[in-house]
Amino acid sequence: MPLYQYIAKLAGKDTEKFLMPCPCFNVINGGKHAGNRLACQEFMLVPCGASSIHEAIRIASEVYHELKSVIKAKYGQDATNVGDEGGFAPNIQDMDEALSVLLEAIKKSGHEDTCRIGCDFAASEIYDAKTGKYDLDFKNPEPHADAELTGDEFIKYQEDLMNKYPFVFIEDPFDENDWATFAKFTAKDGKEIQIVGDDLLVTNPKRIQKGINEKSVNALLLKVNQIGSITESIEANNMAVNAGWTVMVSHRSGETEDTFIADLVTGLGTCQIKTGAPCRTERLCKYNQLMRIEEELGDKATYAAGRNFPRCQ
Repeated sequence: MPLYQYIAKLAGKDTEKFLMPCPCFNVINGGKHAGNRLACQEFMLVPCGASSIHEAIRIASEVYHELKSVIKAKYGQDATNVGDEGGFAPNIQDMDEALSVLLEAIKKSGHEDTCRIGCDFAASEIYDAKTGKYDLDFKNPEPHADAELTGDEFIKYQEDLMNKYPFVFIEDPFDENDWATFAKFTAKDGKEIQIVGDDLLVTNPKRIQKGINEKSVNALLLKVNQIGSITESIEANNMAVNAGWTVMVSHRSGETEDTFIADLVTGLGTCQIKTGAPCRTERLCKYNQLMRIEEELGDKATYAAGRNFPRCQ
């Protein structure tokens, strides 16, 4: 019995037909992961219009290589070095600039119709508990006062981005203990966009239950080694699914060439996976395993595409 089928059996899922996940590729780095001025930690490419895992990975690879060319032309050869997750970290100054560069690469590669974008603000890293504000210029030794936003102002900032760019999800848009602002954002915009809890929930059933009770998010980022066991990961997944949430299985910034999460996401049928850029062997091995699984399953596999992304419907 293949590993993904055994996981499906453990989780009480269908063991004959499987949903293959839509991958989310981290292609531009900022925040604490990069030396540029970007406050947002990850900018992701989401090929939710593809028809299979094979096509999704091909599309992402084409956009990724076009992005490298765009970055090289704008910022020089040195700007095409990659970070831990395979994403680029050019000397970009702000969010709009990063998104414009990414959209230019998508357009030049001819994949405007099949690709959307997501981001991970990792907002706990830019939150000042003393002032209760989010500092979008936190890397500047002399930050501008207008870059410090209250929770409500930060909601408005992210809504403006959603209106301007084709976002399908935002991860950790607020501090890990700012439950009230999470809930306010989800109540206002949760039907329009997927709001993912990572630092907020840390794959912990107690925090997930609190998130469900307070309606803080509408999606869980599932990291096995945050909670420590497969049994607890399945419990966390099922809690989220039973609450009507989406689940996105995730790698970690420090990774190995173990491909387990490819089988996990297939077995659980969560529809989404985040495991870095189409670059570096410890990232590519997961994508290769997903393609092997898809080939093995044949017509028993269905690509989830944008099934759980409101803006991909």
